[in-house]
Amino acid sequence: MSQLVLVFLLAGFMIFSLVDCARTDETQVRNLPKWAWILIIILIQTFGAIAYWIAGRPKQPRLGGGPKRRILPPDDDPDFLRKL
Repeated sequence: MSQLVLVFLLAGFMIFSLVDCARTDETQVRNLPKWAWILIIILIQTFGAIAYWIAGRPKQPRLGGGPKRRILPPDDDPDFLRKL
């Protein structure tokens, strides 16, 4: 029974790492291209996921999924006003 729990935990960690890598912006992934980390996680599974967390994951946290862009209403947007 405990082996089954361990298998589910490791599979969950691998899936979580794969989703985290896929959602991370390509410019923030370290040491290898994003597609290479995804392949490593899929092919090497648990060890690939651990390697991604140690060597590939961005150091700064991604709060909200990426850099925030401020949305301007049309009357405050200089680009929009230039087009008028």
